[in-house]
Amino acid sequence: MDSWPRGGCVSQTNSFDYGGAFSRNVGWVTGAEQQKLRNSRVAIAGLGGVGGAHLLTLARLGVGNFNIADFDGFGLHNFNRQVGAFMSTIGRPKAEVVAEMVREINPEADIRIFSQGVTVDNLDEFLRDVDVYVDGIDFFALPARRMLFKASYDKGIPALTAAPLGMGVSFLYFKPGGMSFEKYFRVDGRSENEQYARFIAGLSPAMLQRDYLVAPQAVNFQERRGPSTMMSCDLCAGVMGVAVLKVLLGRGSLRPAPWAMQFDAYHQKIKFTWRPFGNANPIQQLMLLLIRPLLEGRAKPS
Repeated sequence: MDSWPRGGCVSQTNSFDYGGAFSRNVGWVTGAEQQKLRNSRVAIAGLGGVGGAHLLTLARLGVGNFNIADFDGFGLHNFNRQVGAFMSTIGRPKAEVVAEMVREINPEADIRIFSQGVTVDNLDEFLRDVDVYVDGIDFFALPARRMLFKASYDKGIPALTAAPLGMGVSFLYFKPGGMSFEKYFRVDGRSENEQYARFIAGLSPAMLQRDYLVAPQAVNFQERRGPSTMMSCDLCAGVMGVAVLKVLLGRGSLRPAPWAMQFDAYHQKIKFTWRPFGNANPIQQLMLLLIRPLLEGRAKPS
């Protein structure tokens, strides 16, 4: 059983010790692997629902170095799902707040903050020294997402995304030298609505979440808003944490695109899908026929 300190909080005069702080990871990782995590650098763009949860999960895993980017500040509408959203942080920059939270976990963490988000001008600097890129960008920020995945692919950096769909998670891994983000989603040259349709189809080939959206009006692509829950963000962070561990330590298999994995906690189902040629796959083409009317307001979710 765990031994808990008595008498409330640990004294702030206690000095930090990395080995002690992350000693309970050892067993699932070796001592040498924990040191490798300590010396690794992970880039995370977008620090809201999934991005903030990814960052704190990886910080508690003992990853010691981060490049983080977000240009937004916290608001009341973030309270249902974002780890840095509190009354005391309303209006404060997300990157600044979550960096402080990481330093409360690991004061030795090296954090490079990109408070203007990732742009064409700072893209190379954002990915400098990075071992893994973790996607936390807002669903609707497709141009920035495409830019980051392309740059990661060109630089040979593994890139991963875990999407909070319904009350579950859909996971994709873009391995250097494997299928790229562009070849999987195939959005180049498409209209904005078609890009969203293809992004949804590629993120969620299994569509396990499709039948329990009880308030379809909450999804509005024109206003760029949609529902999400803390449960799905936590599931994303757990799946992402394990995937990043496997990539950084070179342990175990991790199916890259065109494989995708979706776990839906509401239905208690998990499904792996394989879509050669990505959205050019005939199955995906059929799915797009179902998704397009939803985005155009010509049909209601089943």
